Amino acid sequence: MTEDSAASALAAWLERIEAMHPTEIELGLERIRQVARRLGVDSMSVPVITVAGTNGKGSTLRLMQVLADRHGRRVCLYTSPHLHHFNERVRLPDGLASDQQLCEAFEQVEQARQDISLTYFEFSTLAALWLFRQSGADLVLLEVGLGGRLDAVNIVDPTVAVVTSVGLDHQDWLGDTREAIAGEKCGIARPGRPLVFGEADWPQNLPTLADHYGVEPVFAGREFRLNEQGVTLCDGRELDFPGMVTLGRDNLATACQALALAGVLVTTQDCAAVADVALFGRCEFRQLQGRPCWFDVGHNLPAVTRFLQLLPLCEGRRHLVFGMMADKPIEDVVALFAGQSVSWHLAAPAMPRAASPARLAAALPAQASSRQYHSVREAVQGALDAAQSNDQVLIFGSFYTVAEARGEQGG
Repeated sequence: MTEDSAASALAAWLERIEAMHPTEIELGLERIRQVARRLGVDSMSVPVITVAGTNGKGSTLRLMQVLADRHGRRVCLYTSPHLHHFNERVRLPDGLASDQQLCEAFEQVEQARQDISLTYFEFSTLAALWLFRQSGADLVLLEVGLGGRLDAVNIVDPTVAVVTSVGLDHQDWLGDTREAIAGEKCGIARPGRPLVFGEADWPQNLPTLADHYGVEPVFAGREFRLNEQGVTLCDGRELDFPGMVTLGRDNLATACQALALAGVLVTTQDCAAVADVALFGRCEFRQLQGRPCWFDVGHNLPAVTRFLQLLPLCEGRRHLVFGMMADKPIEDVVALFAGQSVSWHLAAPAMPRAASPARLAAALPAQASSRQYHSVREAVQGALDAAQSNDQVLIFGSFYTVAEARGEQGG
């Protein structure tokens, strides 16, 4: 199969599996478990770390992958969503899965599913697990798509379960309190195995949940502690951290603790080496047309709050390229910028769920400086044209906004 024919075949597969199930999301594991058993991917013969959480999943997984690579581990990594190419979701020990490998995996899933209907995410998860079983990996890292307990990834028993954080997001599916959402996310844990909770601000019911699930609790601020010097792990080992970590010192602490529990003993030298590791769309800095720009996929209040905390001070004005889904807390996010010198460049990414520019404009203060655009790319150009040398351009609000903004700028 040539490169072009493999790309066309993958595009056809993705179109097919997207149309296969009547709904985008259907929580529950019985259907996917049946297919997983037929494929032989309902368990892994190597350590598995499964990561759930409202925010911080991608950053923590990226840090774990790089740290484990430094220790010579052959790592497989499954994440979602992707920004530009589906292949970004499935990383094998030698790099991203190729178009041809993905097509082969999809064919295996199609044969195994028989008359069982699978969602796009379920089909993709099974394909990734099938490739991981063939890969010769010695460590598998899995990102939960939504929630935890009923998410497709949860068909595999993790050696170590990680919940990075719990915030209010996807309330229609997961509950309308942190405690309810924590109950769903902690459902990835297994009796007698570690559950790492990475946020020092726990939901009140976290200890009760640990008892309920029968796990070995490893909680930030108690069993392991982040401090000014670095982290003290649950076994008493101390690791020094750099003062700044691009993907967050708290995420690095969680990554080090989870890896230690899976048998990868990270060192202070490792932590220094990964301080500058970045990830597409997570407070990602790029210079465009001579202007400093930051891209962030944050699409809920805690994520955008953190994005602002990580940014350097702005001597001038901030030009905000803002696109968000209509079911997200638009007014609350806008309020984070109260009192700042900002101008808003509003656009809707090409998604049915996206809030219209008019809807976004309605959330702004009456005297706010704003413009509405037909596309995200036009909004980015408008912000770049308006920005002066000491200004900042921030592009944020959704994975889809960042993907469209980055589009022609390269991978």
